[in-house]
Amino acid sequence: MLLSRRTLLVGAAAFAAVPGCTSHSFEVPPSLVLATGPEGAVFREIGAALVAALREQLPGCDVTARPTGASVENLRLLHSGQAQLALSSLDPIVEDVAGISAVGRLYDSFMQVAVPTASPVRALRDLSGRTVSVGPVGSGTEFTATRLLELLGVRARLLRMSHTEAAQQLSSGGIDALMALTGIPTPAITSVQDRVRMLDLPEEASQLADRFPGPYVPATIPATTYGTLPPNRTFAVPNLLLALNSLSADVVEVVTRTVFTESARIVRGHPEASRINVRTGIATGQVPLHPGAERWFRSVKR
Repeated sequence: MLLSRRTLLVGAAAFAAVPGCTSHSFEVPPSLVLATGPEGAVFREIGAALVAALREQLPGCDVTARPTGASVENLRLLHSGQAQLALSSLDPIVEDVAGISAVGRLYDSFMQVAVPTASPVRALRDLSGRTVSVGPVGSGTEFTATRLLELLGVRARLLRMSHTEAAQQLSSGGIDALMALTGIPTPAITSVQDRVRMLDLPEEASQLADRFPGPYVPATIPATTYGTLPPNRTFAVPNLLLALNSLSADVVEVVTRTVFTESARIVRGHPEASRINVRTGIATGQVPLHPGAERWFRSVKR
C-alpha cells in the first residue's frame, strides 16, 4: 500500500551553509522510524538526538525513535518494515544484509569482559560453568558474546540483562562476569571500575577474526579509560546507521548530511561516539552504502 507523501523543497536558500545538500524538491514520507537501543544505551541516546535533528531537516515528516534491545532486534524491525532506519553493530548485519544498506559508519564498540578483582578467572575459557551476562536480548553484545563463547567451546550459564543491571549483579556477587560490546568508557563498567578486572582477549580476537573475516579488528582499550585499570587488549566492531534500500535517495541524503554535519550535537555527552566523521563514515565493510549516502559523500569530496 502506497503511503501519502509530502513534497519538501530542499534548496540552496534552506541549506546555504551546508555542503553537499540536495537542490531540488522531493517527496518525504509521512513518517520515519529509527530503531535505537535499550535504556541507558548509547544507541538509544544518540538515536534520540538524531531524531530531534531530523525533525528539523525533514519538516512534515513524523520522525520517531523506537527503543529496542539493539542490533539484532533492529535488523528484524528493518526487514519487517516496522523501521526504516536503524543502528547496528556490523557483525550481525553481514549475515542479514538483503534489502538494507548503510547510511554510514558511526563509531566502534569494544568487547569488554569484566570480572571481580578477586575472581580466579584469568581468561575467557575459565568462564566455563560460571554465570555470565551477555547483554540484553536482541543486542549486539548478545550476538557477539554468544558467537565468541561458542567458538571457544566455553559452556557458561548465560543471562540476558542490561549492562547496568549486570554491573550491579557483578558487584554483589550475583554473576561471575559481564560481557559488553559497547563504546568506551561504558558507564556500567565505570560504576564498578574499582571492583573489577578486565580480561585480555588478544588470542580470542585473532580466532574470531580468522573464523569470521570482516567485522572484527584487534584493538586496545587505553589506560585511564577506567580509572587505574591497565590497557585492555580486545577487539572492536564498527557501528553503522542503516536504511532500507526502498527509502528514497533524497531522504537518505538528508539523513546522511544531518549525521555528519550535526555530529557534535548528536554525540554531546558521549565521548565514545565522538569519532563520527566523514573520513571514516564510508568504511562500512561488507554493507554497501545507500545511493543517497553515496551521493552525499561524493559531493563533500569535490
